[in-house]
Amino acid sequence: MNHAVVAAMAEAGHTAESLAERVGVHPKTAARWVNPGHIPQGRHRAQVAKLLERDVDVLWPDIARRREPIWFRPWVDIEREATTLRAFELAWVPGLLQTEAYARATLAGGVLTAGQVDDLVAARLDRQAVLTRDRGPLLVAVLDEGVLRRRVGNDRSLMAAQLAHLLACTDLPTLQLHVVPADAPSYPGLDGPFSIADLPDGKRVAHVDSAAEAQILDQASALVRLERRWERIRGEALPRGRTLDLLREAAASWT
Repeated sequence: MNHAVVAAMAEAGHTAESLAERVGVHPKTAARWVNPGHIPQGRHRAQVAKLLERDVDVLWPDIARRREPIWFRPWVDIEREATTLRAFELAWVPGLLQTEAYARATLAGGVLTAGQVDDLVAARLDRQAVLTRDRGPLLVAVLDEGVLRRRVGNDRSLMAAQLAHLLACTDLPTLQLHVVPADAPSYPGLDGPFSIADLPDGKRVAHVDSAAEAQILDQASALVRLERRWERIRGEALPRGRTLDLLREAAASWT
């Protein structure tokens, strides 16, 4: 429990319901802010801190230690609040399911310094806590089979370890994993990766990746298009049992 938030709410005479009413969020969202790892989205954070008469970094000290890029932080906040995450990946294992070695290999060879790589890897691993915490989001991940077959890094054992980790993650009650097989015909996922988050208040937000900074979308028209893409991609994916068989075979191929 975040004791700083609990104490500040008590001293200010606020409950989750009263904060939710003042900030304009669902009471369930406000109630989560007293739990470790739950930080209000950026547009709400300063308002909550003002209502509780505390500095933001006193209520949520982790903010000062954040190591992900500034432009990516709003999506990390959304992941922490989400009830369901749906993610399609065309080229990489999703960040929430990566091993440290795999994450490091995806960032190597670019323009980043060693220190920047260390920070980004640590931030990516920190995000994964949402999958094992109490009442964390359900992650439904769909991968193209090429993700399992394309080598990342110079060591085959890195891929073997990553796929073994994926298999282990499928035992989590918070994960549903599916793979679009290589023999599937051309399908909408070839347009690129994206994620959709369902929030406690019923709203949906999407994250669309790109070669530059990713975009966060909440416009109804954009979400409708992504929902249609998701359903068509999901329709091409293998059911869970066949996905696990393919994943085991792919993992063995790297050993």
